[in-house]
Amino acid sequence: MAEQIAADGTTDGLTCLREGSAGLVTLSRPQKRNALTIAARATLAARLTEYARDPLVYAVVVRSGVEGIFCAGGDVVEMAALADRDMEAAEKALADEIALVWRAECFTKPTVALIDGAVIGGGNGISRFGTHRVAGENYRFAMPETGLGLFPNNGLAHTFARMPKDIGMYLALTGDSVGPADAFHLGLVTHCIAAGEFVAITAALADADPVDPVVDSRHVDPGSGPLLALSDVITRCFGAGTVVEIAARLARETGPHAAWAAATREQLLACSPTALVVAHRLIREASAMELRDVLELEHALICRMMELPDLHAGVRARLGKTGEAPRWRPGRLEDVSPATIDAIFSAPEEHHLRLPTRRDMQEGMM
Repeated sequence: MAEQIAADGTTDGLTCLREGSAGLVTLSRPQKRNALTIAARATLAARLTEYARDPLVYAVVVRSGVEGIFCAGGDVVEMAALADRDMEAAEKALADEIALVWRAECFTKPTVALIDGAVIGGGNGISRFGTHRVAGENYRFAMPETGLGLFPNNGLAHTFARMPKDIGMYLALTGDSVGPADAFHLGLVTHCIAAGEFVAITAALADADPVDPVVDSRHVDPGSGPLLALSDVITRCFGAGTVVEIAARLARETGPHAAWAAATREQLLACSPTALVVAHRLIREASAMELRDVLELEHALICRMMELPDLHAGVRARLGKTGEAPRWRPGRLEDVSPATIDAIFSAPEEHHLRLPTRRDMQEGMM
């Protein structure tokens, strides 16, 4: 797919410039909630290499030019359409998306994501692994892929697997969103700063002011988030060894959290049963894996999931605005075959992505 490059250097709503000592990455695709196209991700990967090699660039700022949204993730409709036309090209595009996450993780200069609004799916892939992640007052994090017939990817399984009290499993399976306070205490963001300060932060980094004092001096403790009060019941339910048992524990929950458990169970059961079981196994396995290995595994799993009907059903129903709930196959958790899950996790060699080591990335200047 050819890049759509405007006169100002913008590629599909993504603009990468240098202002003083800062590389400025701005997302501005309002009609698609800043969803990243394949061409935009390719541009960002190339610009990160340029920023890494440019001695005049001290830090990179990733920000949104659209009020109320940081990034809705990858353009899933574009990807699904590509998979229908050319599966090999779609798998290559997915490999490039995962490689971009690894590039962001290996980037050696300060990277500051200024997030005031929703950051969803692949939007977390381009922001989660930077050195500084700043939440404005309207920040909302979510990875809702199981509702699309997929699983949380872009390296977030590695993050979820390391969250305390099975909160990561809860967020991964349900796709529920969290605000600044919970995100700060879970390590999803490093700072909570009013969005009105974002312009001053960008200007300071363009002047090569040291990044830590710039953001530390503006950080405000957000206090406790609502997940803290739910942590015990989340552990009690989402610490189960299978998704079937998670649903059963939610159904058995009584007392002050019974209404929450019932609503959460309904939310869970609206998602793709196959995707839920894949996500559960992936997060369990990711707890003992390095990020690079998780990313490689994710690529193999996504390639296999694209061969199954649920992803296409989820995209059509949820993003195609048909108004109909997706028809998952199978439709019940109890009917998900262990053999099917084993086959998804036993991807053939052609689905195996091999990422460079961190040392090779950094010695090669990205």
